Amino acid sequence: MELRQLAYFVAVVEEANFTRAAERMHVAQPGISAQIRQLEKEFGHQLLDRSGRTVRVTEMGAAVLPHARAALRAVEGAKLAVDELAGLVRGHLAIGMVTSHPVDIPVLLAQFHDDFPAVEITLAEANSGKLVDDLHGGRLDVAIIGLATDLPGLDLHMLSDERLVAAVGLGDPLAKVKRMPIKDLRGHPLICLPDGTAIRAILENACTTAGFRPRVAFEAATPSVLADLAARGLGIAILPESLVRNRADLHPITVTGAELRGRLAWGWRASGPRSPAARAFIATLRNS
Repeated sequence: MELRQLAYFVAVVEEANFTRAAERMHVAQPGISAQIRQLEKEFGHQLLDRSGRTVRVTEMGAAVLPHARAALRAVEGAKLAVDELAGLVRGHLAIGMVTSHPVDIPVLLAQFHDDFPAVEITLAEANSGKLVDDLHGGRLDVAIIGLATDLPGLDLHMLSDERLVAAVGLGDPLAKVKRMPIKDLRGHPLICLPDGTAIRAILENACTTAGFRPRVAFEAATPSVLADLAARGLGIAILPESLVRNRADLHPITVTGAELRGRLAWGWRASGPRSPAARAFIATLRNS
């Protein structure tokens, strides 16, 4: 039995797919399949059910899984201990980010790479919901996330905190309105970020509290596209106030009766093992 076989097994279970697990582990898919078949041969039992569209863990596999994870954590802990004694900062740093944020990522990563050239850095983009899941699951070390609620288990370094407003085009009848109760959004076609984003969760939570479900007519992954749609008269966009104030073709409306604030932060796990690379990057963020 080899450690890489256990790592492949854990990756397939977490991804529920051999191809995605192979991509994650940077190996060819036939190779990962062959190694797991060898692992099953050594155990004398099938660990994975391959009969469905997604790969599922068998009863025997479920029994093996926590021990496989513990073995991998123990090895990683040993490596970290050696690195710490040697004063080395190397290894892998996995960073995630939402689509729109105020951080100059290329400059930040270039500076970090200059300071720690032995660290391999990967960067992924996703919505806040997935990024938070990946932080808790250990697939990311740090990420720029939007905050819709409190996030237990994560430490945060705030980047921005501003009011969200309703935005309409200058030709919209609402362009003369300065303030609007949250309940008056009922029935209006709304323009917002997709499910899984913090701004979408903030909007839906506020509308639910006000007693209705928002009618989202248009979705887009970036706030600038939402602004363009609103400027064309296609509905009311929910956007950070600073973005709207910087657009001559949009009119901002303050939404009352609800606390609508868009917050962005760097987040990382509050506890658990942390690589020297992750600790060095977090120290860089705190000092910036």
